[in-house]
Amino acid sequence: MAKILIVDDEADLEILIKQKFRKQIRENIYEFVFAQNGEEALERIKEHADLDIVLSDINMPVMDGLTLLTHLPEANPMLKAVVVSAYGDMQNIRVAMNRGAFDFVTKPVDFDDLELTMEKTLVYVRQIQETLKAIKENNILKMYVDENVLNFMSHKEFESSLLKNEILDATVMFIDVCGFTGISEKFPANTVVNLLNGLFDKIVAEIIAQNGHVDKFLGDAVMAVFRGDYHLDRAIDAALSIRKQLENTENIVNGEVKFTPEVSIGINPGEMLSGNIGSASLRRLDYTVIGDAVNTAQRLQSAAKAGQILITKSTYELAKESFACSYVGEFILKNKEIPVVTYEVND
Repeated sequence: MAKILIVDDEADLEILIKQKFRKQIRENIYEFVFAQNGEEALERIKEHADLDIVLSDINMPVMDGLTLLTHLPEANPMLKAVVVSAYGDMQNIRVAMNRGAFDFVTKPVDFDDLELTMEKTLVYVRQIQETLKAIKENNILKMYVDENVLNFMSHKEFESSLLKNEILDATVMFIDVCGFTGISEKFPANTVVNLLNGLFDKIVAEIIAQNGHVDKFLGDAVMAVFRGDYHLDRAIDAALSIRKQLENTENIVNGEVKFTPEVSIGINPGEMLSGNIGSASLRRLDYTVIGDAVNTAQRLQSAAKAGQILITKSTYELAKESFACSYVGEFILKNKEIPVVTYEVND
């Protein structure tokens, strides 16, 4: 069950929420807690340590929603906030995002869209919760860990985690959403953020389905790592599923501008260093992988066209019995003296 805090000074909102989500409340899918301003919300957070997400208005008495956002990391760093407000101008969206809002929904509220946003936010929160659990158990989970999550760990746990470095054999995959930078200038900011987050949800779901780990989000790209048995096969299966998922995604239209979601993907297996990379003094690290195998995967993705899944010749030799591939050509990749022979995974 997900526990959601609603922060809004509209007197009838509590009744409306309970009416719109009565089935989910009855089936114990959602539990709602209510507050009328930011100050009251902080009290509710103290009372309910198991809250998952916050849905907050901006314009409220005592403490407004934007101010509340600045207090959430200290009150509960695991919480993610979605701003729900009639003030949907670019300035408010940017301020909200800069203060840590996960998403932004405008009023009057489309409750179907609101529920989709809630579900998306809950998926992300669950991933953070699983990441924290894995860190505390000293498991290696290749996912971005920010400062607030690390603060949940004791100092001793944190210091010892710095030593958990190793050489491993794995497969790295980079997935880029093609042409996304261009449309960010042609679509409303709220549309762009919701669109990218929705595409990331589809991508992440296929990575997790193949027991891969999201290492980090890089703008409009995703880096994933696959370890264990058949890590290369599982990475390629995930890539094929991601490409298919986006092919089945409807085009996004804004006036005469149309965006067709496509991805370019680079995959490369090999030996790499796994460890905490970052600044210990800031208590901010990426638990990530580095090495030539990782760099090659990223450069293959950069060379790939929309819809392409590129691999090297050596990877092709490992994968050709399980996957249909075709020769693409030679590319000069950064920091590679010799041209790299590449193949495309077809199916």
